[in-house]
Amino acid sequence: MPKSIQCLLILLLCIGCTKENTETNPSPSATNYFPPLTGTQWETQSISSLNWNQGAVQPLLDYLELKNSKSFIILINGRIVMENYFNGHSATANWYWASAGKTLTTAMTGIAEQEGYLNINSKVSDYIGTGWTSAPLAKENLITNKHLLAMTSGIEDIANGDDVAPASLQYKADAGTRWAYHNVYVKLQDVVAKASKQTWPNYFNTRLRDKIGMDGAWFDSGNNSVYASTTRSMARFGLLMLNKGKWKNTIILNENYCIAATTTSQNINLSYGYLWWLNGKSSYHLPQSQLQFSGSIIPSAPNDMYMALGKNDQKIYVIPSKNMVVIRMGDAADNVNLALSDFDETLWVKIKSLYQ
Repeated sequence: MPKSIQCLLILLLCIGCTKENTETNPSPSATNYFPPLTGTQWETQSISSLNWNQGAVQPLLDYLELKNSKSFIILINGRIVMENYFNGHSATANWYWASAGKTLTTAMTGIAEQEGYLNINSKVSDYIGTGWTSAPLAKENLITNKHLLAMTSGIEDIANGDDVAPASLQYKADAGTRWAYHNVYVKLQDVVAKASKQTWPNYFNTRLRDKIGMDGAWFDSGNNSVYASTTRSMARFGLLMLNKGKWKNTIILNENYCIAATTTSQNINLSYGYLWWLNGKSSYHLPQSQLQFSGSIIPSAPNDMYMALGKNDQKIYVIPSKNMVVIRMGDAADNVNLALSDFDETLWVKIKSLYQ
């Protein structure tokens, strides 16, 4: 990928008790392990038992520390293969997810739909009333919950920044005809709260967080609602999505919705699902740009990977073909709120050197 394109992508995305597993060749069909909902126990699997390259571990760790990482986890079949903390961070410290947390809103929208509170194909104004934008009423009523999930609301994304007050949510194009990255997605949290007749944090905690043993809480940051938690909690959510919404024998989020969320959601930006980024597609768009670029977002990474990406390089990578979840939290890789243009690409070259 050209260096300028990588740089633009990362910039604009801003907004114990263990048990050894002796399996030598992890298979995507292997039964996944799920850690207990409470406590610190989480089974591990060693690099040697996977027949991975031990010599590639230290170069990866050195790179992560150099690039201002706070934490890093690799799960295979749900078991921890690597768990490392850097630059003063610890396993018990919380860190913000930034826009990687958009995918939590995706999950909660799906949960509210399966409980009968909403329909993603219904218009947003059915749930939060009209006048939530400054668009003409006929245009506002074109915007469905699915349009917010797919970033195709038609709301102006550049001139008005990420303000979600009605006066700033101005009509740019008919919903469904234009892909544009915008914080307007956060209105889905209002939709879920209104539809369920509960507060957003309470509904989130009881329907998702507590059911998979996550910790953490939401806080307001400017015009956005941001989640913060421990790194293991982010890994728990990644594991849930790897298992298509199922935690052990409990369906948290239905499989069909998980599949829809992590496949192309519209025909404009092929590399975008429901607030998830998708690798391995033939083209992609970037935030605040209407240009289309050819190829995969991260060419060095597996093509079937889907990603939750946030400001300052918060990452959830889910790779079904490897039964793998990778988490990275920290400060921006270049220490000036931008990542070096090759961060994701180089990171994946180093990760793949472990198992290739």
